[in-house]
Amino acid sequence: MTYCVAMRLNSGLVFLSDSRTNAGVDHIGTFRKMNVFETPGDRMMVMMTAGNLSISQSVRQIIAEHTTAAGRNIWNATSMYEAAQIVGEAIRMVHDRDAETLEQFGIDFNVSMIFGGQIKGERCRLFQMYSAGNFIESHDENTYFQIGESKYGKPILDRIITPETPLDEAAKCALISMDSTLRSNISVGLPLDMLLYETDTLAVTRFVTIDEQNQYFQMIRNTWGKQLRAVFESIDDPVWNAAPDQAVNVLSTVGQKSQPLRIKPPAQFGIPAGTPAPLQTLAQDEEGNHQQH
Repeated sequence: MTYCVAMRLNSGLVFLSDSRTNAGVDHIGTFRKMNVFETPGDRMMVMMTAGNLSISQSVRQIIAEHTTAAGRNIWNATSMYEAAQIVGEAIRMVHDRDAETLEQFGIDFNVSMIFGGQIKGERCRLFQMYSAGNFIESHDENTYFQIGESKYGKPILDRIITPETPLDEAAKCALISMDSTLRSNISVGLPLDMLLYETDTLAVTRFVTIDEQNQYFQMIRNTWGKQLRAVFESIDDPVWNAAPDQAVNVLSTVGQKSQPLRIKPPAQFGIPAGTPAPLQTLAQDEEGNHQQH
């Protein structure tokens, strides 16, 4: 599996990808999933891939070499939208060639991509590509895209990233998002590729491959965990079975009628249903010590 995230900001673009591929628990590999199409001074485009590796590699090769019937290719496209259409056409070409054969072997045509960059004369743009070759574009209401194992790293992005976020702050957020994913899913792994693109530079100027020894990423991993623990411990425990006007942080109030959904034993088992025991509650005294009731 994989995890890739990209952000479109007022100041530029951020791209981050892992490099783990998984064909089973005994076949783990490392393949870089970030590809750069660059003509310095004219265009800088980045593509990150998730899904079937053979499909994404075929798509990449076609993108680099193919010219459409209209004479357009990734190197002379006049806009990022036109470049995204070329990527979509490459996906459909691989689908037309390989999908039926893959299906015969029980393999789905599974590929997703993030594609973004800037062509001289227009703004930075960012797209998410799907297996059918269709795509959507990032706007201010949705400033980032994720592919692969996205759920673990999403909360921090939702809380932090806006179009006004500076590039370095966005890079920090992306690395925290990746760290959360690495800790929760073994199908995502180091090394990482990170590229920061500043609007109108039209060239790659800030790129790094991050491994286990990277000083900044190790600091992120250690500090983020400690800070999360500190914030967690600073939040009060809930107060049970108390009157809201007599205590703060009340979770269960006196006289609350809520009950669990109890499943009664079937009559044929001969087990008496009995009378439910009183719910055990937990309150706190003024010093915060727990008292059993």
